[in-house]
Amino acid sequence: MSKEFDLIIFGNGVAAFSAAVKASEVTSQGASIAMIGTGPLGGTCMNVGCAPSKYLLEASHQIYLPGHPKMRGLPSTKIEHDFSSIMEGLRSYVDHTRKTKFVDMLQNYPNVTVYDGLARFVDSRTVQITDQDGKVKDEITAPNVLIATGSHPTVPNIEGLMETGFLTSDSIWNIGSLPESIAIIGGGAIGLEIGQALLHFGSKVTIIEALDIILPQSEPEIGQALMLRLQQEGMNFYLGARVSSVGKESNGHKYIEFITHKGNEKIEVSEIIVATGRQPNTSNLNLEAAGVKTDGRGLIVTDARMKTTSSGIYAAGDCVSKTMFLETLAVRESIVAVGNMFGESAEINYMFAAWAVFTYPQVAGVGMTEKEFSKLKGSCSCRTSSLANTIYASITGETDGIIKITIDPETNKIVGMHIFAPNATDLIIEGAYSVRLGLTYDDIVASGRIFPSYSEGVKLGAQLFIRDVSKASCYVE
Repeated sequence: MSKEFDLIIFGNGVAAFSAAVKASEVTSQGASIAMIGTGPLGGTCMNVGCAPSKYLLEASHQIYLPGHPKMRGLPSTKIEHDFSSIMEGLRSYVDHTRKTKFVDMLQNYPNVTVYDGLARFVDSRTVQITDQDGKVKDEITAPNVLIATGSHPTVPNIEGLMETGFLTSDSIWNIGSLPESIAIIGGGAIGLEIGQALLHFGSKVTIIEALDIILPQSEPEIGQALMLRLQQEGMNFYLGARVSSVGKESNGHKYIEFITHKGNEKIEVSEIIVATGRQPNTSNLNLEAAGVKTDGRGLIVTDARMKTTSSGIYAAGDCVSKTMFLETLAVRESIVAVGNMFGESAEINYMFAAWAVFTYPQVAGVGMTEKEFSKLKGSCSCRTSSLANTIYASITGETDGIIKITIDPETNKIVGMHIFAPNATDLIIEGAYSVRLGLTYDDIVASGRIFPSYSEGVKLGAQLFIRDVSKASCYVE
């Protein structure tokens, strides 16, 4: 006989854990919850995503930046490092944090039962738990189901790629030595973050990107500024490039052949990293049996309440059909889903979701770009401010930053903000509040700032709607 629960969660990552905590809180731990997943607790973000990548980036910045000071009188200082030891530290950090934030946390929720296995629908209320070979281990039922199975790296169909071998954002954390040279197929956030980190450690890094720009989700000025900064650091780029084949040289190195507007090109490297995106873990869930529809990419279709096409079944995280895939967004989606399951009323609004790229300087954005809002409304108004206009940037030497603000010209309300700056991940919160609360550029101008600070750049960007800030004192409001 099937064991009955109040909620079944497919997955054991951040969306799954957030859902389990939320359901426990709103029911005072009265809800019986089953969480089904394989692999380490914490999913992509904890084990192969946010946590290890930011650890690697921070270590690489501490090695690189002292050797490239921007202030007069500071000598270039070479920082000796042991890459193998750094990677051991990274893995140790991930293990420790997984234990404290996920494994140990479960002890506080005795109403949550964790199953090690794969979840598969029998019908919309019945779920089988199987092992990796498909053998049924258990069968459970619940009136509510949340699908939060995450995603895995996409591997493009490139001649010779599988035979040659490659790394992904899932497997790179196991390397022990630094490759002398690396080609990264993909110029999105994952490729750029890993690429700059390895560049700062001393690898020769080449980005091969199919589009003519990097970071297409951001404003083109910001993508161009980041690429210029990375080129100045020594990173090579091939944009508008289509990889045709991959193979091994007689010396043990690997080669990549690709086509650009210049014709056929070929480079030789020590290692290849594939960073062409991720795809959802939905193909083996037997969604058809539960009446859950997916889009053409295998992503689950939901409404604003995170409901799928089947009553009582919700979805959250990287398996959901949308355009933005973020750990923080996965958490929010799971909170919205569980709230609606247990009597609350909530909806997701992707317009308010801030995103970031943790290169140095960082890139962050929220809301619409100039192109997106113009396409929606036919026109918009925007201003682009250089971080060089701030006193603090002129002190630190970080003058190539950019802050771009887009407004609705009918209301003067902020509809988008995109930032390229050393601490863009902190500055963008002002943009997130502005978009969410419907603030105008006057509201930003009227807000106080710490002087001197990078945050002045946001205020100066807003002031551009009313004056030329290059001709005004830094104290003018």
